[in-house]
Amino acid sequence: MVGNVPVGGDAPVTVQTMTNTDTSDVKATIDQIRRCEEAGADIIRVSCPDVESTTALKQIVRAARVPIVADIHFHYKRALEAADAGAACLRINPGNIGSADRVNEVVNAAKANGAAIRIGVNAGSLEKDLLEKFGEPCPEALVESALDHIKLLQDRDFHQFKVAVKASDVFLAVAAYQQLADAVDCPLHLGITEAGGFVGGTVKSAIGIGSLLWFGIGDTIRVSLSAEPEEEIRVGFEILKSLGIRNRGVRVVSCPSCARQGFDVIRTVQALEERLQHIRTPLSLSVLGCVVNGPGEARETDIGLTGGGNGKHMVYLSGLTDHTVEDADMLDHIVKLVEAKAAEIEAANAEPAQAAE
Repeated sequence: MVGNVPVGGDAPVTVQTMTNTDTSDVKATIDQIRRCEEAGADIIRVSCPDVESTTALKQIVRAARVPIVADIHFHYKRALEAADAGAACLRINPGNIGSADRVNEVVNAAKANGAAIRIGVNAGSLEKDLLEKFGEPCPEALVESALDHIKLLQDRDFHQFKVAVKASDVFLAVAAYQQLADAVDCPLHLGITEAGGFVGGTVKSAIGIGSLLWFGIGDTIRVSLSAEPEEEIRVGFEILKSLGIRNRGVRVVSCPSCARQGFDVIRTVQALEERLQHIRTPLSLSVLGCVVNGPGEARETDIGLTGGGNGKHMVYLSGLTDHTVEDADMLDHIVKLVEAKAAEIEAANAEPAQAAE
């Protein structure tokens, strides 16, 4: 358990991100946490590099609606302070946290405060002895580091932990996670670290995280992008939606556009995605520019829009042709239809719960 969020076993795969504000700036950090919560974050990590950060953490934890993980590097005392401040989980790096005695103190603090621990192995900060042994970061080195640290926790009768073996190289990370999954039975936190900017990092993360989830490996994910943390959450959910693992919000099926399009597909999809971010209910929307594939895709979605002639476009509801809409009214009309469908689904889902009560 990370706070009140289960990780591992039959629990849903959770989506995480990390704040990039100065943690000691309480208002800026809480404001960013709010945006991440609105985007759907299940768990949020904050960096705690100094005493000012762990002092601010107590107020941040109280304000957050989701569990907060304290990110700890080099100074193990920050982990002790973060545990006392109410962090739901302590992220420690075997490559820089220090001796077994320091780990022992961290474990004791986690036990005393009911915090979990995330063992975060990273190819860029492996222990010196493992680099000397293997010559370079490799799957075997990452897994050995993780197993050594798992043993430290288990020897201290601590079992509330999850493990990550991250690398910026997709092949290295995937191979390390596969080996680790074969070696242990504990929750795994997936990520391709330092993946890059929004486009490149999204592609690398989708390939790496997606491959592992496809193999049945992974319990919680963080998409690491040089982008705002809310974008990491959105990409994370898109990966889960694409694999049918977890659905949240509107799944958009849209064409790349061509000369046959009856409206500007690219700009329309951009506008709809922006205006429908507040929808959390899982439902599907197809937006296609012409009748080649439009009707077929519309049959498989809750709401469909297909481009037609003379500025009139066909709208489908529950897969069936329903009515037309003019260019000028199209965006507002589709947004209202999606909002109404979401409300209808929510109401239908609430009825069985009320009947059970």
